[in-house]
Amino acid sequence: MYVGALELDILLGDVHSLKEKRSVVRPVVAELRRKFEVSVAEAGHLDLHRRALIGVAVVAPDATHVRELLDACERLVSGRPELQLLSARHRLVGPEDE
Repeated sequence: MYVGALELDILLGDVHSLKEKRSVVRPVVAELRRKFEVSVAEAGHLDLHRRALIGVAVVAPDATHVRELLDACERLVSGRPELQLLSARHRLVGPEDE
């Protein structure tokens, strides 16, 4: 079993309040969840209206599948015109990491 995690640090475009931030971040989180069947949540920068940290987690039987899913999630977010992906941090834990 392999567990992968992805942290996406995002700068939001023309957003002036936390309410506007939610209206941008929620659809992205929902799309990641629906399209890739991963666990995803806004996990940081909760009090900043132009920044968001989205966390993605996935469990799969092989490392290749985990990497492919996390890469696809990163591509989806980086392709959104209303967002600027500042950084993406991948982590992979497998049986050899005990």
